[in-house]
Amino acid sequence: MLKMYVGNLAPETREADVTALFAEHGRVRSIRLAADVFTGKCRGFGFVEMEGHEARAAIAALNGKMLNGRQIKVNEERPRDKRHGGRR
Repeated sequence: MLKMYVGNLAPETREADVTALFAEHGRVRSIRLAADVFTGKCRGFGFVEMEGHEARAAIAALNGKMLNGRQIKVNEERPRDKRHGGRR
């Protein structure tokens, strides 16, 4: 299983939009878009999980593709740097 970061999403982007896009390259195991607490709109990024070979194919095909008027960024999730992120 490989988790991918999807960035530069438009505020009106929904999970169904992202799922449909990634499903062209394999089975989407899970998806989570970061949403604004007050408006419920997408905060511009999210995470998608797929099997490794399917995820790599999706990254190659979808990085730089247009979705809802924006050029999205798709890459493998990187662990957060413990010194510079999150709360303690």
